[in-house]
Amino acid sequence: MTLSKRLKSSVSNLAQGAVGGAAGLALVFAIAGAPAQALAQPQPQAAPAPAAAAAPAIQGQGPALWVVKDADSTLYLFGTVHVLRPTTGWNSPRVQAAFESASDIWFEISNPDDQAAVIPLVQQYGMSPQIPLSSRLTAEEVAQLDVAAQTIGLTAAQMEPMKPWLVGLTLSVAPLLKAGYDPQSGVEQALKARAIAAGKPVHGLETIEEQIGMLATLPDDVQLELLRETLKDYDQAVVRLDSMVEAWAKGDVKALDKIVVEEMKTDAPELYKVLLVDRNTDWADQIQTQLQGSGTAFIAVGAAHLTGDDSVQSILKSRGVAVESVE
Repeated sequence: MTLSKRLKSSVSNLAQGAVGGAAGLALVFAIAGAPAQALAQPQPQAAPAPAAAAAPAIQGQGPALWVVKDADSTLYLFGTVHVLRPTTGWNSPRVQAAFESASDIWFEISNPDDQAAVIPLVQQYGMSPQIPLSSRLTAEEVAQLDVAAQTIGLTAAQMEPMKPWLVGLTLSVAPLLKAGYDPQSGVEQALKARAIAAGKPVHGLETIEEQIGMLATLPDDVQLELLRETLKDYDQAVVRLDSMVEAWAKGDVKALDKIVVEEMKTDAPELYKVLLVDRNTDWADQIQTQLQGSGTAFIAVGAAHLTGDDSVQSILKSRGVAVESVE
């Protein structure tokens, strides 16, 4: 497999997963939802999600949860999925208790739902009007693109100024939304709403621009390969995400590692390092800094970051920091 294909495979997995459990960019769905607005095309407003009478039932003990402690600090680590079906249960009693005990809440980014911030960055990093998209594709691919684009209310012509990475990401996410996955049902959205209601400060380990930059700086040939493979495998995203969510929802960290992390580590070690290892190392640094203070914090990041040999917990343990699973 060529480097381009390996990179494409992993970025495609990221887009298809678009989840905390996958390669773990919290902003994926916000980016994918931005093109219509960035292109100034009016879109129907999504109806607000109705308030649920009761939270969906969890499977077993629910998703995994860890804790890092010292004499005066308690930091909970919770692996999330950034988009879910409304029927997926995840808010176990242990997660709820940990969240309620925290004075501060941390996410990958503090404002993934801030379209006012996302759209200018998508316009800056995701548009290339001087190189029309169709000039990079065959006539058959343009026709395929037009069919796929219509499922999200756009056309191939409207996507002409967009860079391939943005088109590929947008189209990878579309079938997930059609299958009932909803960013408004994602874990971060729910936790952020609770934090705000409770007056808990919300913080981000990264910025929107940093996360967009991880995708926008992919080599051009990799971006094009992502788009082409997305068009070929348009109908496979839901099956993959279903398997990841099932493993995550019942706290099966080993299965999640096998489904997501090990594949990227094997097929695209370069991208694995950029999207997971480097970021996990930075977050471990930030967690150790927090341990120098005092108090209780709840840290919710994509579940892939808390999975495998290069997880945040593994890095902390290698530095002598005790991390325990909360049973």
